Amino acid sequence: MLDLREWLEKLEGMGVLKVIKGIHWDLEIGAVREEERRLPDVVAGGGGRRAFLFDDIVGYPSGYRVVINTVPNPRQAALCMGVPETDSLLELNQALRQKLKVWEAALGKFNPNVVKTGPVMENVDSGEDVDLFKFPIPKWYPLDVGRYIGPGDAVITRDPDTGEINFGMYRVQIHDKKTMGNWISPGHHGRLHREKYHARGEACPVAISIGHHPLISTISCHAVPFGTEYNLLGAISGEPVSVIKEEITGLPIPAASEIVIVGWCPANKTRIEGPFGEWTGYYSQFGETPFIEVERVYYRNNPIIEGGMGVPLFSAMLLNHLERCGVPDVRGVWTSDFACATWIVVSIKQRYGGHARQAALVASQAPLGGTGGAYHGRYVIVVDDDIDPTNIREVLWAICTRSDPAKDIEILHRLWSTPLDPTIFRPTPDFNDFTSSRAIIDACRPFEWMDKFAKVIEWSPELLERVRQKL
Repeated sequence: MLDLREWLEKLEGMGVLKVIKGIHWDLEIGAVREEERRLPDVVAGGGGRRAFLFDDIVGYPSGYRVVINTVPNPRQAALCMGVPETDSLLELNQALRQKLKVWEAALGKFNPNVVKTGPVMENVDSGEDVDLFKFPIPKWYPLDVGRYIGPGDAVITRDPDTGEINFGMYRVQIHDKKTMGNWISPGHHGRLHREKYHARGEACPVAISIGHHPLISTISCHAVPFGTEYNLLGAISGEPVSVIKEEITGLPIPAASEIVIVGWCPANKTRIEGPFGEWTGYYSQFGETPFIEVERVYYRNNPIIEGGMGVPLFSAMLLNHLERCGVPDVRGVWTSDFACATWIVVSIKQRYGGHARQAALVASQAPLGGTGGAYHGRYVIVVDDDIDPTNIREVLWAICTRSDPAKDIEILHRLWSTPLDPTIFRPTPDFNDFTSSRAIIDACRPFEWMDKFAKVIEWSPELLERVRQKL
């Protein structure tokens, strides 16, 4: 059973879980997360990120907790996904890309296991007993309009036509003790489901898990084939996910979640939602947004709210996508969280003229969810195979020494973006043209005269090690 508490025990055993008591839900938890986010990239020689479990939160009973950074480093990411542990992001991505093929081939063997009860059923609040402020939901950023669930949530919906289940990581604002805003970017599965219900004049059933094993957060923020989220979780964990058919909405909810909130999103009703500090590093704009009327809350004794993002799978998924599209000899892919995942670097062993542009164009339109690729991408850089795509110093060196702006940068126009894109100006409240451009940067040696390109200065590892011993 996918259980957050068992995962936290593993983190504690690895020495990367720190317990903090007496912190305030108002901005202080968000400030800790920001300090951790600013630590150097693990590849660039920094790292040391930790998971934090907050208890005795001001104004709340002991045991009502919040956890952030549930997958702090590559080693914990590997453990979470069941691949060999490593501190190398490139090695992690190569292992994940191979495992993804195995997991996808096994989806049919891991339909969720429907059970009658589970840990999440320890407490049930219905009707007038519902009070969302019972839980220490943080206010994350200074200019947030209020308190927000997540990141790390899983908003569960059902397609009214096919019955397929989706869960995604979407923005959820607490309006009052029984009402939540639910903003979803255009084109995402949860929004498509909701729009189908509303087009019929029907309320959309919704369930939201806000404390669960980081594998659930991982799948929540990546696009997978329609209706396969629970199956993929089962394939990764090696056993079917235990779910409960929720009584009010009929939606399958994780049996071991810490908290699950259920209700209905009515048609033709909205409330002002936002602003909220988004992953872009900017505040979202505010506006009329559909909301959820809460009918019931299920929660464990001493519940834990998760504010984590899970394991970044996009780079591994993109590697497999390039392979499926026939792009040969891709040696590595990386999307940097410091660039809001809108910076994609692809490393290739050049085999023919146009190889680099082919890789860039395919990567720029990869329909893999999250950010980057087809959705809200910005820059795609292709480098030679002697460049580590996870090392920004090497990538910038390649851009500055192997590309000519007049020849090696292409701009693609009017591509899928999001209202969260801070570069898109909204001239009117009903503006709906959320498109943007992509820059393709060919930072490879020109294939036509690659053998005549200036020789790279190189040092033997043996000499460098000998000199280090003398310092």
